[in-house]
Amino acid sequence: MEFLRVGTAGEERAVVREGGVAYALDGLAADIDGAFLAGGGIDRVRRALVAGELPATSIEGERIGAPIARPTAVICIGQNYAAHAAESGAEPPSELIVFFKHPNTVVGPFDDVILPPGAAKLDWEVELGVVIGSVANRLASREEAEAAIAGYVVTNDVSEREHQLVTSLGQWSKGKSAPTFCPVGPALVPAAEVDPGNLRLWSTVNGDARQESTTADLIFDVPTIVQNLSQYMQLEPGDLVCTGTPQGVALSGRFPYLAVGDVIEMGVSGLGAQRSRVVATAGYR
Repeated sequence: MEFLRVGTAGEERAVVREGGVAYALDGLAADIDGAFLAGGGIDRVRRALVAGELPATSIEGERIGAPIARPTAVICIGQNYAAHAAESGAEPPSELIVFFKHPNTVVGPFDDVILPPGAAKLDWEVELGVVIGSVANRLASREEAEAAIAGYVVTNDVSEREHQLVTSLGQWSKGKSAPTFCPVGPALVPAAEVDPGNLRLWSTVNGDARQESTTADLIFDVPTIVQNLSQYMQLEPGDLVCTGTPQGVALSGRFPYLAVGDVIEMGVSGLGAQRSRVVATAGYR
């Protein structure tokens, strides 16, 4: 079962896809957002599917938006794969490295990525994204952390490395928060249908391989991340947590940074794939 939001930006409608068939969620979901997730929306839709109560709908030719409406927070974990930490010139962290992206960075999985004015070090990062489904505050166990997760998505933590590492003085968010810097999707897959500890992640640029790894190589696994974050902040339904990227980014020095016209493709097994083109800054504001 996959949840999608389709339509023009800002006017998406919610659908669920099962067995290759899309079904409209009119009456069951005003949107795929925190209220829907916290209110047991996934279970309601599952019951309606089993009962044959949802009308089939065509989404052919429609834009696919981010599968969750604009989250209240996008929380990211840095250097959470040992090989990526090494290629960044850092030791594997002993504690979570946490930074934020502005929620308005979230765009659809096939939307363009805008190269900011003057940027010369635009980078890609395929990540497993975790969507929070209930309030999570000072969780006492891994089991409580797992229960707070609604589902999983593919995310691209687009980064401008000069802004992240040089002009930021250690506060990474300056290089992470430009518009379009977080393509998400195509689908939200419910947590009950995903084993987050055994997923393949991959990325390519212009068809050439870049990243190839699995979530088995995470330094801090998903329940640890959610439980740990909840000790420092209250996670809200609909929040997006990006869990880190594996080796194979431009920061390693092995590949060129992104330029206008480049095409980034990436995916996570069982969650789908996305494709973004880097475009110039015309109309940037």
